[in-house]
Amino acid sequence: MLLIGLTGSIGMGKSETAKMFARLGVPVYDADAAVHALYMKGGAAVEPLREVFPSAVIDDAVDRTELSRCVLGNPEAMKKLEAIVHPLVGQAQIEFLKKAAAEGHHAVLLDIPLLYETGGEKRVDVVVVVSAPYHIQESRVLARPGMDAAKFAAIHAKQVPDEEKRRRADFIVETDKGLDHAFEEVRKIVETLKTREGKVLKERLPGI
Repeated sequence: MLLIGLTGSIGMGKSETAKMFARLGVPVYDADAAVHALYMKGGAAVEPLREVFPSAVIDDAVDRTELSRCVLGNPEAMKKLEAIVHPLVGQAQIEFLKKAAAEGHHAVLLDIPLLYETGGEKRVDVVVVVSAPYHIQESRVLARPGMDAAKFAAIHAKQVPDEEKRRRADFIVETDKGLDHAFEEVRKIVETLKTREGKVLKERLPGI
């Protein structure tokens, strides 16, 4: 099974692009959605986080705003958070991959926001980068609730530059030319990859 990594900087249109792959029958693993599920009432991260960050658990669910406050500017606290959450997210991804393989899918899409920032390109067979000009990206991000220029600048500074992502990508989906144009680019990628076999999954999960 082929592992396709989808990434792109904030505001580039990654979520919409992931939906396009799903429309074409490619199962999508959303890392952000996996974390959200872990933080919900009954989620696997709630009790471990309650022990370390008690104020961040409200009504038996993790309050992301309070959790952010607990770790902001505190590298030690961030390490503790990552030590709890990363293994749980990894396990959720393994379960997703096992299910998709059992169902006989040729390829799956792993929606990974910080793929290049975390060395995630080594854990996929192909990387698709979503991209748009900076002024489009900026206007999209600043239109989000609770976002301002300072927050955007701080996030943007921590991400691998778009130019470098484009250079390192196997495929690029340009999201500034309309949804129909982007969907056609996704369709061509899916068609191109139909004959390609994956190698990474056998290394990550021998015997799958």
